[in-house]
Amino acid sequence: MDTVRWIITTAPEIFLLLAVAIGTILGRIKVRGFSIGTTACILIVAVLMGQLGTFAFPSLLRIVLFSLFVFTIGYRSGPEFFASLSFRTLAQVLMALVLGGTGLIIVLTFAHSFGLDPGTASGVAAGAMTQSSIIGTASGALAQLDLPKTVLAQQEANIAAGYAVTYVLGYILTLIYVPFVAPKLMRIDLKAEAKKLEAELAGGDPPKSENLSYRKFQARAYRVSPGASRTVKAIEDEIGSRTVIERIVRRGADVAPHPDTVLEAGDDIVISGRTAVIVAAEPIVGPEIDADEMLKAIPGNVIDVVVDARNLHGRSIKEIAERVGGDARGVFLRALKRMGRDVPLGADTRVYVGDVMTLVGNTRNVERAAANVGQILRSGERADIAFLTAGIAVGLLAGLASLKVGGVALTLGGGGGALIAGLVCGWLRTRQPTMGAFPPAAQQTLSDFGLGGFIAAIGLGNGAAAWTAIQAHGLLLVGMGLVITIVPLIVATLFARHVLHMNPVIICGALAGAMTVDAAVTGACEVAESQTPVLGVAVPYAVGNVVLTVLGPIIVAATYTG
Repeated sequence: MDTVRWIITTAPEIFLLLAVAIGTILGRIKVRGFSIGTTACILIVAVLMGQLGTFAFPSLLRIVLFSLFVFTIGYRSGPEFFASLSFRTLAQVLMALVLGGTGLIIVLTFAHSFGLDPGTASGVAAGAMTQSSIIGTASGALAQLDLPKTVLAQQEANIAAGYAVTYVLGYILTLIYVPFVAPKLMRIDLKAEAKKLEAELAGGDPPKSENLSYRKFQARAYRVSPGASRTVKAIEDEIGSRTVIERIVRRGADVAPHPDTVLEAGDDIVISGRTAVIVAAEPIVGPEIDADEMLKAIPGNVIDVVVDARNLHGRSIKEIAERVGGDARGVFLRALKRMGRDVPLGADTRVYVGDVMTLVGNTRNVERAAANVGQILRSGERADIAFLTAGIAVGLLAGLASLKVGGVALTLGGGGGALIAGLVCGWLRTRQPTMGAFPPAAQQTLSDFGLGGFIAAIGLGNGAAAWTAIQAHGLLLVGMGLVITIVPLIVATLFARHVLHMNPVIICGALAGAMTVDAAVTGACEVAESQTPVLGVAVPYAVGNVVLTVLGPIIVAATYTG
């Protein structure tokens, strides 16, 4: 035991890293498809390790770790957040604001009714609203109050205790509420409503699997005979499904395939499109031929493009194709992902800033179309460290500003400043694609390590006090957490359904997004037997990340009595 205490005194960072490692491993374990997540597991492991001795971490370490996490959240949400400030997504924004506002009102009501200190109130809010970033912004706000070290340490321990007791409950309740309770409250069959939505997205036709999945793109060569004396456009229109004549070879020489180009008997042409369509082109054009050299000149490509064109935000795929116009010629949409999940494809499927389109076609056409939509994701891209660190520094500087309200200084704090900086930097990246590169893999790494390290430092540094607080107030905190999780979800559901008149399937996805619980989206999709709930996630997720994060300083200011 003496050896353990010596290590704690000499190198406490070893236990911090071990807490992150063990918590992450435990958080990945699933029981019947359910896991409580790495954040809660890291905190629990850290609090238990904190019983071994007194851990002292410099405040600078926690500030840097949390800044990395919250800046990344802001950067990731920035494009969607600013794009969401439009009429087309107003309903989803309002729903997220109602959910967050209701949660805040309930937290403050409990705080004043039961005399909760700022730390406990903030911890309960962070756990019950399943938003870990509240811990950091509340801690930053407490640090601005010039509290004695012992008092500040106790407040931080109370944050950890409140969060540890309520997070798992809030997470589980959200997982249950979104796919099972919300549909019953709206008096709908989620599966049946999802099928209706699929039909609407498919243009009113009964939903078919092929309407929602990609059929392989191909290029094939044909020798013109029945298609002679007809224009390129006439042939393409008859074949249908946006097939394209990519190349025309006439007596050994290339002829530009313009829409009004007239084909001649004996021309060799290359047609690209979906396999199921172009295989039926032979009766219209002529016999298929073996022409490897011709096909090699039509290099195929599949690329992922992050949508960042704000003028496309909230528009349907059909509208986007019309806006892109001729630049979409020869390009096909293979898949659409939103927050890593496949979105059902149909003419009326709406696209939001931050979505990832998978485009397929020949290299020239795909890159031309991508320029109208957003930024091409390139695997070899490196993070622009100078831009990112400068952005975080500016955010931390902005967090120092404060406004006195009574005896309390209202301030964003370092966490709030870093969040705002991340939002702005993420938005700037969409305006200036040549700067601020931050690949998704790097984002995930910094976010996971930043939050995990920060939570571990909180748990280790305040483990003993947090455990005491849990033993003293555990049942009370559980009851509060239950109400703080469930009531905002109910209010937001009824508001979205009866006031905003949102589609019930979209509401389910939006609830999961506003609570930032990814697993709840998966649950809704499984119950619906459809990916349509994903359609409602993006905007509420971006708004929820911002709104819930800034609750930390608000709760501290509203509950601090001096």
